[in-house]
Amino acid sequence: MKKTIEVTVAPDGAIQIDALGFKGADCEQATQFLEKALGTPHKKVRKPEYHGRASIKQQQKVNT
Repeated sequence: MKKTIEVTVAPDGAIQIDALGFKGADCEQATQFLEKALGTPHKKVRKPEYHGRASIKQQQKVNT
């Protein structure tokens, strides 16, 4: 899934930030700038993906 940040503004001014396609704490790092700009979150909900591990790709070359 492509990493996407969705920002929804309700008619009453409530703002919802949703990080899609992120795993682990990567979502918090990705949305941190928005939280700083918009103020302290009223409510923070962590989805099941938050408890997953972020994938790290490692590559090793062996000279033969």
